[in-house]
Amino acid sequence: MAITSLRIPQIGEGLQEARLVAVLKQPGDRVKRDEPIYQMETDKAVMDVESPYEGILVEWCAPVDTILTIGAEVAKMEVAGPVQEMAAGHGPAPAPASQAEPAGESLASLKGPLRAGVLPPRSKAYAAEKGISEGDLQALASTVGKIMPEDIDAWLAQGGAVVATTGPKPGSGVGGTYSERAVAAKQRLLASRLQRGSQLVVPGTIMVATRWEGIERRRAAYKAAGEDFQPSAFTLFAYAVGLALKDHPLFRSTLKGDDILRTYDHASLGIAVALPGDELVLAVVEKADALPWTEFAAATRAAIDLARGGKDQANEAVTISLTNMQAFGLRDAVPVVVPPSVGTLFLGEVYQGLDQQATEPKLARYVNLALTFDHRLINGVGGAEFINAVKRNVEAIETLVP
Repeated sequence: MAITSLRIPQIGEGLQEARLVAVLKQPGDRVKRDEPIYQMETDKAVMDVESPYEGILVEWCAPVDTILTIGAEVAKMEVAGPVQEMAAGHGPAPAPASQAEPAGESLASLKGPLRAGVLPPRSKAYAAEKGISEGDLQALASTVGKIMPEDIDAWLAQGGAVVATTGPKPGSGVGGTYSERAVAAKQRLLASRLQRGSQLVVPGTIMVATRWEGIERRRAAYKAAGEDFQPSAFTLFAYAVGLALKDHPLFRSTLKGDDILRTYDHASLGIAVALPGDELVLAVVEKADALPWTEFAAATRAAIDLARGGKDQANEAVTISLTNMQAFGLRDAVPVVVPPSVGTLFLGEVYQGLDQQATEPKLARYVNLALTFDHRLINGVGGAEFINAVKRNVEAIETLVP
């Protein structure tokens, strides 16, 4: 067995760097040749990158959301026998970039965008995270030459002329005074996913009003029992969605390219979780369509707790996500689909509405469900059948949950 490197591939002319968006395998996992192993984002799109080898993943050489130059090492794999090291795009490994600064060139003398020869991509990303301006970087380069992250740390430790890195940076212009701060890493990652969604997804949105009393009665019964097991109303709703996914395989599917339909045996159910500062991460319940009720509730609680601790669990197997806006008094919305997911289901506030099943006018407790689905894969009838299956499960929850 031999250890070899996986490197960021050259995809497209002029591409100089890419962001590591997500890893699809963990150290110790067996990887097949041509199996997607990570996702990278360029200035054009987010894409799956396939492994050029078959073997065992040893380690990731950079954390998710790192900006890497083309040809940079992203992972190490253990493979059988000696191999010629290849880039992830199945081409020969790139020659290592020269570490020397271009002759006669320094940051202080450059005008316009800073060059990678004196400000490598990882240093550029680190400087943005610390809120360091172009002028400050040029001043730093005049003393150290090529800037590395440790140079930035040392400069800040010595009281470099930089506004506090965690707060807004003031400025002024034609429109008056303002403040600037670096966009949080989680938001940048979400933005890249949303941008990809706008490029790929053809969205369709449908809505349905759903009776909510059964959920409230079951929740009240758990509270009255006074036991340790206290699932929320939302967890009961999520379980109803999980059950619906059993019989609707298109919502357990995703498109690979334009002509391959991948359908998962079980559903990975995403749940949007808000963090302080309006950050958003995804909790994921694996095998949501197959777990018994108590196991589902425990798995949902654990995933949400992990997300509230800042852990984004998004992965390419998440085909549908839930967004719960009941606490914000929102009755209707048009949710957004983020690929590779094919659907997002919105849960609105509880309200008093006319009972649609009564022969005489009377009020009942309702919520509105809104489903946005990828029309490239799912048509209107398929979307309607799924959201109505969720509606039936929600309204019959007392017969579905012991």
